[in-house]
Amino acid sequence: MSIIDIIAIEQELQLSFSDKALLQRALTHRSYLNEDPDYPFEDNERLEFLGDAVLDFVTAEYLYHHYPELPEGRLTNLRSALVRTERLAQFANDLNMGDYILLGRGEADSGGRKRTAILCDAFEALIGAIYLDSGLDAASYFIHAMIEPALQEILATNGDRDAKSLLQELAQSSHHLTPTYRTVQEAGPDHAKEFTVEALIGDKIYGQGNGLSKQLAAQAAAERAFEVLQQEVEQLMMSTMTE
Repeated sequence: MSIIDIIAIEQELQLSFSDKALLQRALTHRSYLNEDPDYPFEDNERLEFLGDAVLDFVTAEYLYHHYPELPEGRLTNLRSALVRTERLAQFANDLNMGDYILLGRGEADSGGRKRTAILCDAFEALIGAIYLDSGLDAASYFIHAMIEPALQEILATNGDRDAKSLLQELAQSSHHLTPTYRTVQEAGPDHAKEFTVEALIGDKIYGQGNGLSKQLAAQAAAERAFEVLQQEVEQLMMSTMTE
């Protein structure tokens, strides 16, 4: 990647790095090194490790100061909702990071630029790079700009509530049944396996979700199933009122 590319990426991200190599490392996936052993930089995994810690701390500090009335449990749930893999991948998508990540040909050809895990890792690595290059204040400023609108959405939709718990409460009150989950597909290589899980109430499938673990896929399925069941309950209530 040339220096011109780096400058273009900085403009896209609205960032300026003193050490351009940090940004280049943040955008280098390990699959690229596998195909180019002479590449002079390491992959982004160490920066990802650092960025993950910075992101957790900055998010926790933000919530602590901005929501003094909330108990520890709710703060923990909000932080988890903000730093979950899918959310961080969405942040990366918002920044068009998938267009710039250096991937091996095989990874790129198989859709790696849109893969949730790769995007999430790159975003965390970017946070680590900003921290090393410009310090905690700069990293905090960047993180706050990303999490503030996301947090408002989460609060408005109760997005910090566990989807499986919400679905169970609604299913038990409306159908007197407890939801069940079944894994219907596993795809991809071992290091990036994706699972597909269905959420059922009785014998009826209410939702399907994908994730990099069975737990994440089940949560995604529960989110969809909750939306469907909620609409079903609301329609039933409306029809009852009009009779």
